[in-house]
Amino acid sequence: MAAAILLAAGLCGARRAEAVAGPRRAQVRGAAGVTDGNEVAKAQKAAPRGAAPTVSWILDRSLPAGVLYEDQQCLVFRDAATQAPVHFLVIPEKPIPCISQVEEEDRKLLGHLLLVAKKTAKAGGLGDGYRFVINDGELGAQCVYHLHIHVLGGRQLQWPPG
Repeated sequence: MAAAILLAAGLCGARRAEAVAGPRRAQVRGAAGVTDGNEVAKAQKAAPRGAAPTVSWILDRSLPAGVLYEDQQCLVFRDAATQAPVHFLVIPEKPIPCISQVEEEDRKLLGHLLLVAKKTAKAGGLGDGYRFVINDGELGAQCVYHLHIHVLGGRQLQWPPG
């Protein structure tokens, strides 16, 4: 079975798993465990034209992912480009390009995403703390235009980020 190519950091993050995924035979290659320094450039090239195809492929199960939790509103899966010992993503089923484009009607969904992130963090042994990250737009280094929450933990995180 092909290794999972996951959203966001799997496309533009630090540790890229060399993988061949499903019938699309998509390949992602890069240095394991280190940031390649091109995240900002990749974000600047990313076009906010709706969800990236990989998001749709993960949601419809065309692309395998290490799913940790799923319900009718969201999906939680391990990030292939881990930035911490525990690193997973929470994505809504609803296609919302970025946090700056949420509407008043998305209030309950956003709360649900945060509660699911918290519960998954606790289930993953992150009782001593963790961090939520949401990148937004070009200057926020967003390179996949489908809202997603990174949850990172399992070690002492540094401040300031970025």
